Amino acid sequence: MSDTGEEKTPPPDLIESMRQVGASGRASVGAAVDIAKALRKLVAADVSLARSAMGRTMVVGGLAGAFGVTSWLLVTSAIVLFLHGQAGFSWVLSLLLPAVVNLVLAGIAGWIAMKYFEHTRLKATRRQLARLGIGELADFMPDAASSQSTREAVKSHPGEDGNGRPIKDEQGIDVTPP
Repeated sequence: MSDTGEEKTPPPDLIESMRQVGASGRASVGAAVDIAKALRKLVAADVSLARSAMGRTMVVGGLAGAFGVTSWLLVTSAIVLFLHGQAGFSWVLSLLLPAVVNLVLAGIAGWIAMKYFEHTRLKATRRQLARLGIGELADFMPDAASSQSTREAVKSHPGEDGNGRPIKDEQGIDVTPP
């Protein structure tokens, strides 16, 4: 007996130890399989929800767009009538003034949309994949163990070869830096 009053059990023999290790391994694999199944169900449910929401969003967005366009046309018509009737402008000037305003607003909206479109390039993800050696930018990025900043490597990446042409990958496709 030990000082604490508990008996020490002898260590299991080699066969019993291997059985315990095997049982632990099977339990670990079983838990991993259960996690994978749960994750697959979660992803499937999430994709199904997103697909359903996307359809509904498209329908409601289309309705909102239609009502927005018709109301904008009615407001523009009222402005044209006001400019011609109350302000005394000619028909040409009354139509031209709202048209120019609409063109300016469309240009601003297009410029903002192009700025938002830059977010679809997944710049951070592409930089990290390139740092791991995956993707078209892998040749231009520092190794994963390097202390050099990936963002700085992208900024110093030449967008053109020595002849002024865009750099191409092995398939002949232009390499787009993130």
